[in-house]
Amino acid sequence: MSKQNPKDRLYSRDHEWIKDDGKGTVVVGITDYAQEMLTDIVFVDLPEIGKKVVAHATVAVVESVKSVSDIYAPVGGEVIDVNTRLEETPELINQDAFGEGWIVKMRLSDAGERKMLLSADDYDEILKEEKN
Repeated sequence: MSKQNPKDRLYSRDHEWIKDDGKGTVVVGITDYAQEMLTDIVFVDLPEIGKKVVAHATVAVVESVKSVSDIYAPVGGEVIDVNTRLEETPELINQDAFGEGWIVKMRLSDAGERKMLLSADDYDEILKEEKN
């Protein structure tokens, strides 16, 4: 069963989350629900630092024992950091999707794009619909 989705984040319909630091940068990861659907993650293809991505474009790729899945940027911006621990321990995403399993940090190109994302409560409603 999925853990509670933290209320200090915004969510995409593609099951990614962002945590805004209030300084124009965000941390991006996938939700607990997403990692459960993927099952055991065995590889993460991280982007180059400096890569510019638009909202909804592929920012990383995760490979699980079940499938290979694109991770989409919930917002547009520039990749300023990547979680290099995932190169050696990709299962961190399974173990702690909302913490140690973060994927990239980005500098926002348009802070207004955050308005297109969902609150934790709205994301929970979408999960209820998907599970039915």
